Amino acid sequence: MATNEALTGPLTRALGYLESKKNLTGSVCGLVGLALTVAGVAGTYWPLVIAGLYGAGALVAPPERAPVPRFPGTAEQLGAVREDLGRLRDYVAEVELPPAADGKLGELLDLYAALLEPGRGTEALAAEPDAVHALSRAIRLDVPECVDTYNRTRWWTRLTPGGESPERHLERQLSVLFDEAERLTAGLQDREARRQQTHTTYLEERGRS
Repeated sequence: MATNEALTGPLTRALGYLESKKNLTGSVCGLVGLALTVAGVAGTYWPLVIAGLYGAGALVAPPERAPVPRFPGTAEQLGAVREDLGRLRDYVAEVELPPAADGKLGELLDLYAALLEPGRGTEALAAEPDAVHALSRAIRLDVPECVDTYNRTRWWTRLTPGGESPERHLERQLSVLFDEAERLTAGLQDREARRQQTHTTYLEERGRS
């Protein structure tokens, strides 16, 4: 296995060089040297002439440019977040939650789903990277952490009752996340409204000119 890997590296580099600009330019120049040899110009030094022209061509060839890395676009990011929301729904469905928290969580997940539904909502969302980050953080980190800490903490409270209940903490956490999601939604709505107003102003000013 190690031997195959040791051979693959040099072989890959060799094949890469054969396709490189340096080799191609050097080969063209080497062909010029070969043509000079056939024409009798190079004389007895023809190997040196061909090698020299090849080396000169390889030196003057433009350097290879590393390919620009491709990162997922906003549409791909939102698609991944939408899939994660589906997995989150499957996860919370397996956890027994108190009725109040369960209802609040259902509303929160429905709001996330509405924001991620393909169409105008995602078009507005895609134009706001901070909003995409906030939504993905809530789905991938905040909500799972809320549910998981509740699920673990309630076991300990059965052993040592007293203090504020895990149910109350969970309800408070979900309320904060719901308020955050509503602010995010209102911000997107306001952005679209301002866009419409800007276009109205533009049309009115154009009509007066």
